Amino acid sequence: MSIPFGPLRLGAAVLLFCTGAALADDISFWDGDTRSAARLIAGSRSNPAATALRAGIEIRLKQGWHTYWRYPGDAGVPPKFDFQDSRNVKLVEVLWPAPQRLAEADGVSIGYIGDVIFPLRVVPQNPGKPVALALRLDYAICEKLCVPAQARAELALPSGLASQNGRLVAAEARVPQRRTLGEAGDLAIASAHREPGPSHPRVIVDVVVPAQSAVELFAEGPTAQWALPLPEPVAGALPGHKRFAFELDGLPPGASEEGAPLTLTAVTPEHAIEVVVRLD
Repeated sequence: MSIPFGPLRLGAAVLLFCTGAALADDISFWDGDTRSAARLIAGSRSNPAATALRAGIEIRLKQGWHTYWRYPGDAGVPPKFDFQDSRNVKLVEVLWPAPQRLAEADGVSIGYIGDVIFPLRVVPQNPGKPVALALRLDYAICEKLCVPAQARAELALPSGLASQNGRLVAAEARVPQRRTLGEAGDLAIASAHREPGPSHPRVIVDVVVPAQSAVELFAEGPTAQWALPLPEPVAGALPGHKRFAFELDGLPPGASEEGAPLTLTAVTPEHAIEVVVRLD
């Protein structure tokens, strides 16, 4: 027998809809609007005395919208994460999943389309006591136009198993692995050298790429004030390699490329690595 959907059942359904996203102990409420929203999620804590706890920031984006990587490219603003109101937290390390190139009206930017999870490594002040994260997130979202977005979230990290642990493990797998220049692997940065260019010196990077894989390369300077152009594919690579080049343009006033550490991030659909090189 069906029961009429009267006022009491309607009120209960509305309450369930509004709170359902946070009924679990390992996720917070979504904070945002129809274009984007963000929340905190937690991973399992099998060892009460663990040095670092697993958590994450999940951003949900409406179809056609995107947000930015830590280095946004030609345009855009990177997300800013503030955890200063957290409790029993010594350090929060934000891990950045591999990004992609995004074509925009003003150039090419770097970021994410669709949903993205930023894994977190949370170091407690006292590993034996409860940990609670408090997030203040400022980020930009873009479709044809870009608008600022904000989110606030709080979450007490559980002391046992968590339903989001598998999703966090998958997100961590998309974080570029740190490698050294010339280190062998299915995806590797074989070499990077500087040579004269038409207006600025340019850097030539050879990347070892798995067969038939598309690869993208991103370059970052030692500080956020460096605005390096995106590396572009060029001819001259050996078999099994892809060659990229970019000019040493966009340096802050007074900065020199001599000995400067540059972070090179190579991304394929299956792998992602990052290598720090010095232009000696």
